[in-house]
Amino acid sequence: MLTSPGVLLRVEGGCLLGISLVCYRELHASWILFAVLLLVPDVSLTGYLAGIKVGARLYNVVHTLAGPLILLGAAIVTRHTALAPYGLIWAAHIGMDRMLGFGLKYETRFNDTHLRSEERRVGKECRSRW
Repeated sequence: MLTSPGVLLRVEGGCLLGISLVCYRELHASWILFAVLLLVPDVSLTGYLAGIKVGARLYNVVHTLAGPLILLGAAIVTRHTALAPYGLIWAAHIGMDRMLGFGLKYETRFNDTHLRSEERRVGKECRSRW
């Protein structure tokens, strides 16, 4: 289904990634910096070493758009444009994750995400029709 929430969230993630890349290019920022920092938000996965609840909460805080949007807003308001590449890299990471189907985590199991629970629900509906 092209209009299912899971598909739409992946498309939205792809758009976020694409727009972040275009904006990053327009800043003429370092692509080496981009490559080095793109996966840094996944360091938040180490929170799972302290347990599922801590891991899910830390991962979710780092993988929501609030952080990069605040950072980008601060870069604009303060005219401290050196912050903007970091906000765009962070947003690109989130977009990439969403596009690939990695969602925000529930505090139940590592693989329980807002995207995967939707995929399971749709899959069950399709199987029940047969």
